[in-house]
Amino acid sequence: MSYSSPLLQRTGAAEHQDATVLDAQGVAWHYGNPLGEQRAADGGTIVIDRSQRRVIRVSGKDAAEFLNNLLSQKLDTAPVGFSAGALDLDIQGHILHHMDIVRTEDAFLIDVPAAQFDSLFKFLTMMIFWSEVTVEEADIAILTLLGEADVSLPPMVEFSRQVQWPGSKRVDLGIPRESLVEATKHLEESGARLAGLMAFTAERVRAREPELAADLDNKSIPHEVPQWISRDAKNPAHVHLNKGCYRGQETVARVHNLGRPPRRLVLLHLDGSADARPATGDPVTLDGRTVGRLGTVVEHADYGPLALALIKRSIPDDAKLDAGGAAAAIDTDVTPSADAGEQAGRSAVDRLRGR
Repeated sequence: MSYSSPLLQRTGAAEHQDATVLDAQGVAWHYGNPLGEQRAADGGTIVIDRSQRRVIRVSGKDAAEFLNNLLSQKLDTAPVGFSAGALDLDIQGHILHHMDIVRTEDAFLIDVPAAQFDSLFKFLTMMIFWSEVTVEEADIAILTLLGEADVSLPPMVEFSRQVQWPGSKRVDLGIPRESLVEATKHLEESGARLAGLMAFTAERVRAREPELAADLDNKSIPHEVPQWISRDAKNPAHVHLNKGCYRGQETVARVHNLGRPPRRLVLLHLDGSADARPATGDPVTLDGRTVGRLGTVVEHADYGPLALALIKRSIPDDAKLDAGGAAAAIDTDVTPSADAGEQAGRSAVDRLRGR
C-alpha cells in the first residue's frame, strides 16, 4: 500500500505530477506557491514534510560495533546525540545505500528513502549472526526545518539533528508518525511556514547533496561526491577515513591515496529560455560528445533552473555544456575539487618517479 501523508489534506497541497525517481511519493511537492515557499526560508524558517522516508531502529549491546563494521561512518565510539550521513558499499566500493543516522540513548535511528528501506533492512537483518542487536522498523516521520529563525520544537520530538551541508541551516526532526499533524501545527504556531518537498529539493541541489536514485548510478563511488569524504574531524561527513574495515573500504582507501574518481558530481545552471526543461537521466554533452548525465532538475526561487550532474572528471569548469537540449554551465563558486587534499600515496609514487 502506497504512503500518503496526512499533510496532503492541507489546502493547496499538490504531489509531484510527473513520473520521477525522486523520493517524493506520498508527500506534498508544494502547497500552491512553490517559489514563495522557498523564499520564506530567507529570514524565516520553513518546515518540510519528509515523512515518506522510513526509519530503521538498531538497538542492543552490540549495536555500535555492528553498524561500525558494516557502514562507512565511524560509529563504535559515537556519543548519544551524534548524527551524520553514512553509506553502505558493495565489495567494489559502489554505493548501495545512502542514509542519515542519529544515536539516541538506547539505539541508532537510520532514515532512508522509501525505495531503499526493504533492501537495507534485509541486509542489516542478514548480518546479525551472533551480534546482540535488534533491527526493526521505527514508526517515526521526518520533518525538516530550513532557515535561520529559531522556532520552538514540539514536545514529542524523538530526535533533533543539525545537518552539516553547504546550504541553508537545516535541522531534521524525528516525530512519532501518529503525531505528525500535531507537531507540524506546533511548528507553524511557533513561526515556521509549511513548505513542500520542492523547496527542500531546491536547497538540496544548491547544496550539491545527491539523492542516490536520481543523481548517482550503480557505478558510483563515494569520492565522486567530494563533500561526502570527511577531511575535518569536526565534520564526520559520510565516509570516515580513520576506522576499521567495512565492505568497500579498499576502494575508498585506494582512490583517496593513489587515484582519482573517474567522475564528479557538479551543480549546473541551466538556460531557462530553452523550449523544454531537461529531465533526470538526460545526457550532458560537450561538442556533441556525451560526458555525463543529469540528476535532479529543479526550479530555484533565486537561481532559476538548477540541476545536479555526474560528469567526467576531466571536463573543465568553464566548459560550455548541453544538458538535455539546454545550455548548461558548471557553478564554480560552490563546486569543490574532487582532488581536494594531498594524496600521500600519490606523492610517494611521484617521488619514486622523480617528479
